[in-house]
Amino acid sequence: MAMERAQRFVDALAKLEESGDLEPLVELFSDDAQVSNVAAHRTFHGKDGARQFWREYKGMLRQVKSTFRNMIEAGDRVALEWESNGTAHNGAAVDYGGVSIVEWDGDRIARFYAYFDPRVLGLELSQGNARRSEAPATAPA
Repeated sequence: MAMERAQRFVDALAKLEESGDLEPLVELFSDDAQVSNVAAHRTFHGKDGARQFWREYKGMLRQVKSTFRNMIEAGDRVALEWESNGTAHNGAAVDYGGVSIVEWDGDRIARFYAYFDPRVLGLELSQGNARRSEAPATAPA
């Protein structure tokens, strides 16, 4: 079924964002997975690393919900274009977007990496007034 792995990830992330339940998302990762993003100062490894990464993600915001504009699945790779909206612990509104690349090895995630502008997120978390960056008007062919 097309998009099966992309949807599994999206559904597990929704559970984390809605209820704080980490385990459905963590269970998607392999024992030697690599997990990171542009703002992280390191790569997290394995299921325990994935658990820590996603716990920190959820802990950064009081409330968050991600929506997905594009989900592209090709072979063992998934690209997700997303926007996350929520509320920081200081009450500031948070609204930022990016792209995540998910590499699968069979039915487990081998590598997850998220790309976004960390300056926008940092400003919104601290002040709630960052300017939004605009998505490109055209996509490369």
